[in-house]
Amino acid sequence: MTVDKARRRVEWLAQAGILTEALPFMRRYTGKTVIIKYGGHAMGDASLAQLFARDVTLLKQVGVNPIVVHGGGPQIGEMLTRLAKESEFIDGLRVTDQETVDIVEMVLSGRINKQIVAALQQAGGYAVGLSGKDGGLLQAKKLTRTVKDPESRIERHLDLGFVGEPTAVDPTILETFRDTKVIPVIAPIGIGAEGETYNINADTAAGAIAGGAGARRLLLLTDVPGVLDRDGELIRELTVSEAETLQAKGVISGGMIPKVQTCIEAVRAGAEASVILDGRVAHVILLELFTEHGSGTIIRPD
Repeated sequence: MTVDKARRRVEWLAQAGILTEALPFMRRYTGKTVIIKYGGHAMGDASLAQLFARDVTLLKQVGVNPIVVHGGGPQIGEMLTRLAKESEFIDGLRVTDQETVDIVEMVLSGRINKQIVAALQQAGGYAVGLSGKDGGLLQAKKLTRTVKDPESRIERHLDLGFVGEPTAVDPTILETFRDTKVIPVIAPIGIGAEGETYNINADTAAGAIAGGAGARRLLLLTDVPGVLDRDGELIRELTVSEAETLQAKGVISGGMIPKVQTCIEAVRAGAEASVILDGRVAHVILLELFTEHGSGTIIRPD
């Protein structure tokens, strides 16, 4: 046997071992819904975006029911700058007037959504772009925020315009795709009681849809490995009450708080578990779903 043939044989055996390890996990998720929130570095890096499309397509091909919910904050910011539209932020939320929400919907439901659909189809998948307005999927209301004056202690309500929060999820339109080859790609745009359009945080939208659809997993792709302890080490598994305790102690802080809260709310609303993953890692979705130890921090019910 030549050196090249021997090397190829070793590679084949290694690949067979990987498939053997993954097979039980593939069976675990066959026919189950997995909601994937796609954004951050994973969406901004062209090579990672290509791998993401291939991995999501693979999920569908092995019998999983993946649903992608995407963000697009940087792209919205770029478009607003091009149109000379200034943005104001309060607590990380973009104040959204009527003109701005029209631009937001154009960027999210148009440009970004269709780019992701095209990438999935280029990878061999069959994708359809939606927003939360389609089929009444994501019903919403105006998000309210209050601030307290440090001296007078008087609370003041802030008007964020057409920034919304989910009030109900109707997964009917998603159920129509469950046993088909279609991969739904959802822009986080909600619809109000009077037909008004609301811009919803993508993490929040994904969590609401995961709960409403009774997803097996909610996967939040972020720019961090997961929840870290005080020593900076990854915490691989938490219950809801454990996550809330770490938050109360200040171990979970800053930008991780709303992500963990989204995971908790998704679990309480009906998702089996939520996972915070590092979207900068190649094939992180497959590593999480199809290996024994996963890749990020999983949050389960108590």
